[in-house]
Amino acid sequence: MLRLSALYRYPLKSCKADSLQQASFDELGMTGDRRWMLVDESSGRFLTQRALPHMSQLSVLWHADDGVTLSAPGHEPVQIAVPLNVEDNLRGVTVWRDTLRVPDAGDEAARWVSAFIGKPTRMVHVPKDRARFMPSGYGTADDRVGFADGFPLLLIGQSSLDDLSQKIGRPQEMLRFRPNLVVEGAPAFAEDGWKRIRIGDLEFRLLKACSRCILTTIDPATGQRSEDREPLSTLKTYREREGEVWFGQNMVSDGPGVIEVGMPIEVLE
Repeated sequence: MLRLSALYRYPLKSCKADSLQQASFDELGMTGDRRWMLVDESSGRFLTQRALPHMSQLSVLWHADDGVTLSAPGHEPVQIAVPLNVEDNLRGVTVWRDTLRVPDAGDEAARWVSAFIGKPTRMVHVPKDRARFMPSGYGTADDRVGFADGFPLLLIGQSSLDDLSQKIGRPQEMLRFRPNLVVEGAPAFAEDGWKRIRIGDLEFRLLKACSRCILTTIDPATGQRSEDREPLSTLKTYREREGEVWFGQNMVSDGPGVIEVGMPIEVLE
C-alpha cells in the first residue's frame, strides 16, 4: 500500500527543514513553506546554499501567524514578525528570472541575518497576493508559488532514494533533496509516471520532474560539500536527459486541506 511516510516544511528558503506529522495547505502549497527568503541587500538577488552552504545550519521555527524565530550556532535566537505596513516596506527582489516587490522584515532582522550570512543581507516575506506565477506552460492560471524555485511542492518516493543509495554504496539523506512529501510502498521512480494523487481529502497534481543541482551535494547536517560530488555524480549516470539530472516530482495542491504522516495515497492518474 502506498502511504505518506514524511512531511517537511522549509519556512525560510534554503534553510533547515521542519519535520512534521501534519501539514495544512493553502493557495501557495504547504502552509508556511518558503514564505520567507534572504536576499543580497544591494541587488535583491535571492541567497541559497548553492553559494552559501552554511545556510543549511540556520534553523527556522514557524509560528501560526506566519512569523518565525531564527536560530543558529553562535547567534542568539530572534523572533521576526510578518511586516504589517506592506506598502511602506516593499523591496524589489529576484528569484531566478522572476522579479517582484515584497515586504522587507525590517532592520532588526537584517542585522541578524547579515551577521549570520557574513555580508549585508535583507529578509523578505511573500504575502499570498504578491506570490509568483508558475513557470510558463505548467499548472493553471490560478496556481501560485511563493519563494520556492519554481513549484510549490516536491514529492519523492522513498524507494527512489533507496535505489540511489544502493548505487552509490552508502545511505543518502532524503533532506539533500528537500522534498515536502515522501511516499513509501511504490517501486523506485514510480512517481515519474503519476499525474494526480489523493491523500485524505486533498488532491495533488504532479506537473514535471525536478531538475537537480549542486545543492544536493551539501550534507544537511553539517553544511559540508561531498568531495566526490555525490549524489549528483551517480544520478548523472542514470537520471540525466537533455543535459539535466532529474529526481523527484514538482507538484501543486488543490487545497485547502490537511494531511498526516501515515495516510494512504491513491494514484488517480
